[in-house]
Parts: sequence; C-alpha cells; structure tokens
Amino acid sequence: MAELLEHQYLTFSLATELYALPVGRVLEVLECARITRLPCQEPYLKGLIDLRGRGIPVLDLRLRFGMEEAEITKNSAIIVVELAGEEAALVVGLLADSVEEVMEMAPDRIDAAPRFGSGPAGDFLKGIGRVEDSFFLILDMDKLFDSGEVEAACSPA
Repeated sequence: MAELLEHQYLTFSLATELYALPVGRVLEVLECARITRLPCQEPYLKGLIDLRGRGIPVLDLRLRFGMEEAEITKNSAIIVVELAGEEAALVVGLLADSVEEVMEMAPDRIDAAPRFGSGPAGDFLKGIGRVEDSFFLILDMDKLFDSGEVEAACSPA
C-alpha cells in the first residue's frame, strides 16, 4: 500500500497555480470551517478549528508564500496533514483556495526543484510535476513551517 501512495499527490490551487502534497501525508480534506483566531501569532497561523473535539491549527499557505490573503469561498478547503514536529508529529490544517484531484505521477515526470532567485520559496519545494503542458509544484511539507511556532500555537497555555 505504501508503494501505491508513494507516487500519488493531492493537487490544490492557490491563486492561479497548482500545488501538490504526497497523499500519504494527507489525513483528510474538510470544507472550510470557522477558524478561531489566536492573538500574537505569525500572520500565516490563521487560528484553530475543532476537529472532533481537538483543536487543530490552520496555516494559510497563501500568506506563507507571500501571496495576498484570499477571501474564503465555497471552494476553499482545509487539507489536514501530518507535519514533522520537533518532538512528535503535528496534525495541522492547510488552507487552500480549492482542492483539485489526486494524481498519480511517475518519478520520471517529476523534475528537481529549481535553485534560482532569492528567498525561501525554493526551500519549500520538493519538485515540479509535469502534466501535459502544465506544471504543479510539489511541496516539502516538513520545510513549510517553523515547527516550534506551530507547536506553540497548538499547545495549551
């Protein structure tokens, strides 16, 4: 089963670009729920949602990537994933404009992440998938966020 999931990616959109996450790290996809804001946090830490009685932090990928904040629409979704934490795995929600589909991608259709330009954006990419005449950006989830900040946002005071 793990081998099957190894080449599958959940694709989603932010603005006009397609991004992807390995399916094996995605726990579920939710309709956008009410997000309770937390004071004094990084702007990309949107707040908490209730997931079956547990507070899950929601992280806004648009803000993390330096994009303009988007209004929540009927297509907006929260992708619940597992991130590597400093002490244990963290369950977090990633806010996306829309979730597209699960795609199977052979390794020969994935190029290495480009290493040009300045800023941390390249550090967030694991690779670039090619489908016909378009691309999708495969994210390295363990490098997206400072796990200490996320853990602090999740921890009870």
